Amino acid sequence: MRDPRYDILFQPQAIGPLIAKNRFYQVPHCNGAGYRDPSAAAAMRGIKAEGGWGVIFTEQTEMHHTSEITPFIELRLWEDQDIPAIAKMAAAMKTHGGLAGIQLAYSGINGPNFYTKEVPMAVSPGPIRTFTNDPVQARGLDKTDIKNLRRWFVNAAKRSQLAGFDLICLYGAHGFGIFQHFLSRATNQRSDEYGGSLENRSRFAREVLADMRDAVGDTMALTMRVSLDEQIGKLGFSNAELRDFIAMNGDLPDLWDLAQGTWEDCSGPSRFKEEAAQETLVKGIRELTTRPVVGVGRFTSPDVMAKMIRQGTLDFIGCARPSIADPFLPKKIEEGRIEDIRECIGCNICVTGDMTQSISRCTQHPTFMEEWRKGWHPEKMNAKGPSQNVLIVGTGPAGLEAARALSLRGYDVALAEATTTLGGRVAKERLLPGLSAWGRVADYRAYQISQRPNVDTYFDSRLSAEDILGFGFQHVAIATGALWRADGVARMHVEPIPNMGLPVYTPDDLMAGRLPTGRVTVFDDDHYYMGGVLAELLAQTGCEVTLVTPSAYVSDWTLNTLEQASIHRRLVAAGVKIVLNTGLASMQSDGITTTCVYTGTESHMDTEAVVMVASRTAQDQLYRDLQARAADWADAGIQSVKVIGDACAPGPIAWATYAGHRYARELDMPDIGDALPFRREVTALQD
Repeated sequence: MRDPRYDILFQPQAIGPLIAKNRFYQVPHCNGAGYRDPSAAAAMRGIKAEGGWGVIFTEQTEMHHTSEITPFIELRLWEDQDIPAIAKMAAAMKTHGGLAGIQLAYSGINGPNFYTKEVPMAVSPGPIRTFTNDPVQARGLDKTDIKNLRRWFVNAAKRSQLAGFDLICLYGAHGFGIFQHFLSRATNQRSDEYGGSLENRSRFAREVLADMRDAVGDTMALTMRVSLDEQIGKLGFSNAELRDFIAMNGDLPDLWDLAQGTWEDCSGPSRFKEEAAQETLVKGIRELTTRPVVGVGRFTSPDVMAKMIRQGTLDFIGCARPSIADPFLPKKIEEGRIEDIRECIGCNICVTGDMTQSISRCTQHPTFMEEWRKGWHPEKMNAKGPSQNVLIVGTGPAGLEAARALSLRGYDVALAEATTTLGGRVAKERLLPGLSAWGRVADYRAYQISQRPNVDTYFDSRLSAEDILGFGFQHVAIATGALWRADGVARMHVEPIPNMGLPVYTPDDLMAGRLPTGRVTVFDDDHYYMGGVLAELLAQTGCEVTLVTPSAYVSDWTLNTLEQASIHRRLVAAGVKIVLNTGLASMQSDGITTTCVYTGTESHMDTEAVVMVASRTAQDQLYRDLQARAADWADAGIQSVKVIGDACAPGPIAWATYAGHRYARELDMPDIGDALPFRREVTALQD
């Protein structure tokens, strides 16, 4: 039964001519599928409809071929033959009474047009602004171009209507979208009626919205996503100017969709952004318009959500990442199952799907984007197979997820943990600076299995192959994790780095409380978050820290999680010296020898210890011991032994939860041989 405190979240709310059934609003978000995997994207949105979201949007949809952002894979609505794919999404979104929205985008200064080879067009001429500094410039729109652009938006609106969408969002936030480019003086240097004053810079938005209303009538709602604050100085579109813009054009759209100025600021990870971090920028805007307002802020707490509505800050709770982590979030609140919500941990692994042009993942929600590809449902497991019981050795993210999912299928599960704490690597990493929210990976699963009568957990249980052969379990999953290497073998070095007496620490040492002192060098050849986090930890303890990396960036791969710049800034603020494009050649008792990755030039650096953030070694000895005793399995009643998660191949936590879930899904299932384990879209050939 729903807690009355949250009743306000389930009140219907008008958006123009439409009525949303509740206040849960899945704002547009990418997923790595786009035009390449439309059925996967449609099924993912359909699951959110089933989960109770009142409004569900597509991702950014390129509405004309003269502006596209290859290599990134977004939706396309360039011509009529694009309609069937997006119509499938609209239909899926509306299956449970939700409203279906499409976000139309013209990328302008963000669109290099590598695929179409069209000359990019922008509000004002200038270099293309992308994540990859493409050596391309856009020409400025002339009056004929603007007239054409208005017509193209109308064409896209008509196609959206034919596809069955209820709402259209015009994209002008995060630094993306032609509407922000017109509004911001940083991208609008025009001297005609479309530039200069705020009224002039608003003209294009007013014209397009008027054109689209004439085209689609009163059957659709038109929303506008605008930047809360570009935070780039006096030339940027500031929060004060946004408020002037809304006061001047308060009733222009049917709803105002408010988002931070850059994607990095808007979707910053939990290391750098708290829940409801944008509240200050949003507060008071609702008073400037009669139209409803939606805002975002990685909302995971229903209490915070209800407060935002109750105090009049927002009319809708906008969610992207929380809707990915748990598409059934609204339904669980409605049914009084708050403890069953898979809370977003703010790791931004979902964003990496878009940044790497791959199918997205979620650390908390391993079935994300597998709804159509594999037929996985986030709340329903496949039926139990013929066997009865499973032993899982290790309670890290892979082991816990496997136990949770197997118990739901109906298996009797025994969890063996060598220590006295559930969570494996998560139990240790959650204690590092900024990573406390990551503990939700373990907390959610620990609670879920505590509610299952068919799961038994055994602590202080370090098992041998002989032990396992004597237990009588039918299936054994080895989820014993991985340990960091101290010898430096990773990407730059395929054999150990020579060491003549310098103390070397690993991330495992630091997480166990064994900390160096004095002058410390962190050598990061891992390039994800660990090197930067440990440098921050050591600086907090008073060490004089230098971070050395062969990459051109600190924590290079976090460019994909939108946190690289924040990590660099935080380390500088903490007093960490950063040395880029530099490898570690050897270690001596009085310091290290570094080498330029380009020229090979060597230098000496004084240091008293090295923290080696290199690669990890899978802890699979138990698995190998059992494989060596395979001839004894039948007598012991063992039907299968499988190694999963980091014990199979170390990777990010999302890879481990996925591995655990996949193991649980596939146990006792028929052997598919050489067939693909997932479905995919196949391009239709044209004559």
